[in-house]
Amino acid sequence: MRLTFQILFFYFFSVGVFSQKSIDNTLEKFNRNTVAYISVDELKSLKNVVLLDTRKKEEYEVSHIESAVWVGHKKFKIEQIQNKFQDKDTPIIVYCSIGVRSENVGEKLLKAGYSNVRNLYGGIFEWKNKGNPVFDNKNNQTEKVHAFSKHWGKLLTNAEKIYSTKSKNLEENFR
Repeated sequence: MRLTFQILFFYFFSVGVFSQKSIDNTLEKFNRNTVAYISVDELKSLKNVVLLDTRKKEEYEVSHIESAVWVGHKKFKIEQIQNKFQDKDTPIIVYCSIGVRSENVGEKLLKAGYSNVRNLYGGIFEWKNKGNPVFDNKNNQTEKVHAFSKHWGKLLTNAEKIYSTKSKNLEENFR
């Protein structure tokens, strides 16, 4: 029994450490650090923040962080935020799968004059890897997270990975 516990402990410890290292490496490779990061733990301690999900609609519908507003990435329109949040000091947290697409949206918000924008380090993958809840399009808690692709899905270690939920024709409607 003790050996089983040790094996399980090593597995969960190593999965967490190795996935974090891979997220670190990926963000170093793809991001320019133009939007300040916020950690999962820091985000959990905040109240009254606006969470913006910058993934594809299909990804958001599989699961998202509670109270997050979908804004997309490719078709993101700054006007939709300016109309909803006129106070440029509003605390805004952007996120995507790990923090690459969300940095691009964060840059647009900063350029538009929003002064309190942060990018969730590790995105929804890190949020879920740390055991936090996510919700589907009916606001039911779920263990599913859209993993974007098999390559990126390697960084998601604590969720049921979903790769596609719609036919290609329907997916085109969400781009």
